[in-house]
Amino acid sequence: MRYTQLGRTGLKVSRLVLGTMNFGPQTDEADSHAIMDAALDAGINYFDTANVYGWGENKGRTEEIIGTWFAKGGERREKTVLATKVYGNMGAEGEPWPNYDKLSALNIRRAVDASLKRLQTDYIDIYQFHHIDRNTPFEEIWQAVDVLVTQGKILYAGSSNFPGYKIAQANETALRRGDTLGLVSEQCLYNLAERRAEMEVIPAAQDYGLGVIPWSPLHGGLLGGVIRKEAERGRRASGRAADALADTATRDRIEAYEELLAKHGLEPGEVALAWLLTRPGVTGPIVGPRTKAQLDSALRAVELELSEELLTSLDEIFPGPGPAPEAFAW
Repeated sequence: MRYTQLGRTGLKVSRLVLGTMNFGPQTDEADSHAIMDAALDAGINYFDTANVYGWGENKGRTEEIIGTWFAKGGERREKTVLATKVYGNMGAEGEPWPNYDKLSALNIRRAVDASLKRLQTDYIDIYQFHHIDRNTPFEEIWQAVDVLVTQGKILYAGSSNFPGYKIAQANETALRRGDTLGLVSEQCLYNLAERRAEMEVIPAAQDYGLGVIPWSPLHGGLLGGVIRKEAERGRRASGRAADALADTATRDRIEAYEELLAKHGLEPGEVALAWLLTRPGVTGPIVGPRTKAQLDSALRAVELELSEELLTSLDEIFPGPGPAPEAFAW
């Protein structure tokens, strides 16, 4: 495994991030534990989750599965850089009760204590805001974060799904306060097929020293050899991939992508991950394996070297938007 600093911090993290969203809804506890053990054995030390994972009446279940894994000992917690998120409503199903979601100081305090209990740990390495909260000022958010850091409940704060101007606003507010480190990471939707983050989100993250953590690196399976799987296994695409393939232009691009990689003898999913590892500002993509085999495929991507010729061909199939403001101004 390869490691890098998380943004401007002194924290060393693996260049693959283990996403846990499938733990509970699609992968049972025993298999989830086996995947986490295999990830740690392979050198992945950065695990990502969220308080709402498990979803619906089972929200919080994913954090509980990680907690029972930590409870097995063997330095599992000590070796793991743990990131979780706050924003979604964690109240009982049905009519939402006020202050059980978003980023008020009250909900942040309540949510972090609940996550710590489910995770069976006394601190969270990176506490992430899952979405922007338009109704809560950053002064209030940073005051709540500072209290948690002082209490030793969290070490760093990160963001997820923030636009560039909110990254700037958050860190400028932190700078004015003087005693706040500010955001150290940003999780954003970023992959070969979805490159809009290159216009403003990634440049803002780079300027403010945030590590970029791309989620959905295979774009819902679209970049994982979906057309080949249809032909070889009769396995139809579903979800985001199926919706995308319904567009003729998108299907043509994916066909060209798969044909290009077939000529090079490369696996599409592994190339999609390896490509992200070449991108400026990227710390490491989140991989969310449902099985050990999917984890093994992701690990191979770390060692994959992409030639300049192949990178140029990929840019031709999936051109980026270009920098802002040029991308939309002229």
